[in-house]
Amino acid sequence: MSHAPAPNAAAGRHDEVVRVLRRVLVFNLLVSSAKLALGYVTGAVSVISDGFHSLSDGLSNVVALVGVHIGRKPPDAEHPYGHHKYETMAAAAIAVLLLLAMIEIGETAWNRLGSASTVEATPLAFGVMIATIAGNVAVTLYERRAGRRLGSQVLLADALHTQSDVLTSLAVIIALVGARLGYPLLDPIAAFVIIGFIGHAVWEIVRSTSNVLGDRVQIAEEDIRDAVMSVPHVMGCHEIRTRGTADHVFVDLHIWMEAGTRLDAAHEISHEVKDRLMARFPQIGDAIIHIEPPPRLDDPRHPRHSRN
Repeated sequence: MSHAPAPNAAAGRHDEVVRVLRRVLVFNLLVSSAKLALGYVTGAVSVISDGFHSLSDGLSNVVALVGVHIGRKPPDAEHPYGHHKYETMAAAAIAVLLLLAMIEIGETAWNRLGSASTVEATPLAFGVMIATIAGNVAVTLYERRAGRRLGSQVLLADALHTQSDVLTSLAVIIALVGARLGYPLLDPIAAFVIIGFIGHAVWEIVRSTSNVLGDRVQIAEEDIRDAVMSVPHVMGCHEIRTRGTADHVFVDLHIWMEAGTRLDAAHEISHEVKDRLMARFPQIGDAIIHIEPPPRLDDPRHPRHSRN
């Protein structure tokens, strides 16, 4: 039997995720505009690269908003499990945008290695970069906390993206210091460092999204078993499986009851199992519980053997 989640809680979560993404989008557009303007004025390829990195942050926010909007749709005939994986696909799209940014930055930096372009490391340049670093740190912490509180994979992925912006901006400041001291070669070198930071963010996003798309276990089997076995008249459970996203988990399992249990009583017990699971794990979106008699006495899975 299947038990669906309350729609109001899901709607409230969606609204909060959208609110966070919109705020971060406005910030990223302002930051990328400032960095790109500064980069073209000073001629620093590292600043321009960082500006495109920040611009890809804004684009990823747009992609995330689209993914969250689609993921909010209720289950239908063609998507009986809902549309939540579209949010995961949006997170994967963020990784693709980062890869494109890496290619663009790499080409520009490689071309700059063989040139003798002058970089204007003005006090304004240092001021803008320091201000954007402070802003990115604040946004990363804000988005990460919101992602953990709401159990949103797309917010956590986007927070990684913003965090990489902090590291790239630090590399830019080092390049500006080098230019100030008469070492303009540090500018394209910093751009290659930026590529390394972006690559690490891509790896983290790909790893998290592949866990969802590959149906990796979302809740430990023992944790599920502890909650199920706290229900009276449940003799045991097995075939415990979980999958889905961090904030919307599907669970299916088999529970053992006495062979003579009335159908209506078994039905009530299964509802109590569901209630215990939902109370302990609010991220469970649906639970399918199969009722069966316990194994035979000579079966090592029989509850009597586990008590010995």
